[in-house]
Amino acid sequence: MLRESITRNSWLLAVFAVCTTLLISGTYLLTRDRISEQKRMAEEKALLEIVPRERHDNSMLDDVIEIGPQAQGLDLSEVKRIYLARRGDAVVTAIIPVVAPDGYTGDIELIVGVNADGTIAGVRALSHKETPGLGDKVDLKKSPWVLGFNGRSLGNPALPGWAVKKDKGVFDQFTGATITPRAVVAATLRALQYADANRKTLFTSGVETSAGTLNEASAAQAAGVGEER
Repeated sequence: MLRESITRNSWLLAVFAVCTTLLISGTYLLTRDRISEQKRMAEEKALLEIVPRERHDNSMLDDVIEIGPQAQGLDLSEVKRIYLARRGDAVVTAIIPVVAPDGYTGDIELIVGVNADGTIAGVRALSHKETPGLGDKVDLKKSPWVLGFNGRSLGNPALPGWAVKKDKGVFDQFTGATITPRAVVAATLRALQYADANRKTLFTSGVETSAGTLNEASAAQAAGVGEER
């Protein structure tokens, strides 16, 4: 009798597990396309904050160059995408992923829009774990601090100026927090150096080469920036 009860309960549990699995699978299949579309819309929204629709006429989400850890100076740990904004055949802006590995509480994932003339179109933090009320000011929702990069370039300021004011640079630090803005400034500079070293790949129409490597001089320069001072 006990054995029959155990067997019956086992079968009930098995049927329940199968039904649950089918329900979860069915729900996933029904919502997969919707979730994918919502993710795509959110991704596009972030890109449009840097390059508004009036500045380009292509779909940036479909005009990409894949790069990975071999992209020197960007500190990527996995394959990411550079998004290209075009007007006609001309690339007007390349939106480059870069990681600041020396944030106060870990990696800060950024995207840096670099215009064809070498100026910055915009910088946005995609992911971070910085201290609320201090380091989280890298997020535009918390502070306009990242807007201070707009229009900057490798020559504006000159290389020594690419630091926070505490380190004799031109960029503000946060009250009570220096490590986070220091890391973001350094990472943004590395993205600019990457764009400059790979101009042919990023900004020449019709070029089908990999944007995965910096030349040796730029790689060495990028690697030297971002060290704690």
